[in-house]
Amino acid sequence: MASYLEHMAIRVRDLDWHISFFEKVFGMTVKKQLGKAPNRKVWLQNGLQLNETTDFEGPEGRADHLGIMTDDVNEALRKAYELGGKEMPQGHNWIELPDGLCIEVIID
Repeated sequence: MASYLEHMAIRVRDLDWHISFFEKVFGMTVKKQLGKAPNRKVWLQNGLQLNETTDFEGPEGRADHLGIMTDDVNEALRKAYELGGKEMPQGHNWIELPDGLCIEVIID
C-alpha cells in the first residue's frame, strides 16, 4: 500500500491575512474554498489547509488534522481501527487516534 501526506490543516484566527501572507511570501494560491465566515476552510496549492477559527488564541492547538492519501483506503481504515482509532463525526474516513491526533484518510 502506498501512502503520503496530502495536506496539513491548521487553525488561524485571521483567514484573509493568512491567505495573503502565503500567497505573497510563498506564491501559494487558493485552490478551493468551503463555508462562510467565521467558519471558512481554504486549501492552498502545495498541501496547506487554513481553517478559520476566530476564537483561536494559539500557538498550542494550531494543528487541526493530517490528510493522508492512500491507494487502499479500506485497508488503511481497517488497520487504524484495529489499532485503537475511533470514527469521528465527519465520517468513517476520519479517525481520532487514542492521543487525540485526527487523520483524514483520502483515496489516491
